[in-house]
Amino acid sequence: MSVLQSLLERLSIQKGNYLVLIDPDRKNDGRLDDLVAAVNESGADAILVGGSLIMDGGFEKRVGIIKAASRVPVILFPGASNQLTGQVDAVLFMSLLSGRNPQYLIGEQVQAAPVVKYLGLEVIPTGYLLMAGGSPTAVEFMSSSQPLPMDKPDIVLAHALAAQFLGMSLIYLEAGSGALRSVPEETIRYIAGELDIPLVVGGGIREPAEAAGKVRAGARFVVTSTVLEKESRLSTRGLDTMRAFASAIHEG
Repeated sequence: MSVLQSLLERLSIQKGNYLVLIDPDRKNDGRLDDLVAAVNESGADAILVGGSLIMDGGFEKRVGIIKAASRVPVILFPGASNQLTGQVDAVLFMSLLSGRNPQYLIGEQVQAAPVVKYLGLEVIPTGYLLMAGGSPTAVEFMSSSQPLPMDKPDIVLAHALAAQFLGMSLIYLEAGSGALRSVPEETIRYIAGELDIPLVVGGGIREPAEAAGKVRAGARFVVTSTVLEKESRLSTRGLDTMRAFASAIHEG
């Protein structure tokens, strides 16, 4: 069974899936083992690995550490085609459809495709829509793309439908790491009500109750990342935070 199929099947017993995003950059050196151990104990459904900018040559090694320690699927969330590795269970093969920069619409994908084929990775085609979360994000800067306005759901829906009609398996609504505001529930509800494929929502989600609201509005996957970065090493408090998110997302 594919990673995506197994995650979708979980939705028959829970309202949503909880994905923990881990940035395999040097800032997480010394805490990866603790962080993955907490994911294993928290009830999270999968790990996403990737970042907009990797500051050294340790990407492959760190992803290997994460994969070796994880008891849940590890899914690559690449910021560019140079962030490919076979040490994962699947890859989000994304197109940044909210922007008009051809490099991230199709250029990176063309460079990545032969490598993905060679590595034999499970591919999860994903329409990636960057949303205006109230502050500039690394994705916005690195991709030179303008985010979609959160208060114009018709524009967001048009992009999401285009992704669906292009054959994408998922739509990812991304407010960005450290966003001042997350994707509004009314926007999620409007988009989810018009789509036939699942929504992933991430960025700016700081409380379990907020995550549960996204699920009730129609999100099937909720991603958190920077909410855990304040923990220098994974403490009991950090594990409790992940457990609370997992429970809130599963129960909706």
